Amino acid sequence: MKRTILLEIIVALFVVLFLYTAISKLMEYSIFVEQLKESPIVGFAAVPVAIGLPLVEFALVAGLVLPRWRLRALYASSGLMVAFTIYIIVLMNVAEHLPCSCGGVLAQLSWHEHIVFNLVFIVFGILGILLHRKELHAGRAIPG
Repeated sequence: MKRTILLEIIVALFVVLFLYTAISKLMEYSIFVEQLKESPIVGFAAVPVAIGLPLVEFALVAGLVLPRWRLRALYASSGLMVAFTIYIIVLMNVAEHLPCSCGGVLAQLSWHEHIVFNLVFIVFGILGILLHRKELHAGRAIPG
């Protein structure tokens, strides 16, 4: 029972995070695109990334709330957080000016705080995967 509650909390945190960041990016779309254009890593693909990333975040939210897709969405959410973290670390090492395209309140974090924030969510994701798999083996979760 405690595992199920913890899993639901982790899923809810990811849902809130991805909904918040996707909506923030869309509400400030032109700023988001301009910040992406400043990136030495993804600047060349700013518009496709600006369209695709919120769509991916919305898709992850859908996957997280649909029990049949939850395990896959937990893997994908964790992978996306790893990708974001690697992106930040690479950006910190190759760029003099670091554009933040996170959106909303998260844009106020320092780069080191972003990394810590992301690492916490990576741990949540891994824990969520382990908990979901235990629920599957215990027969309490819908197979994913």
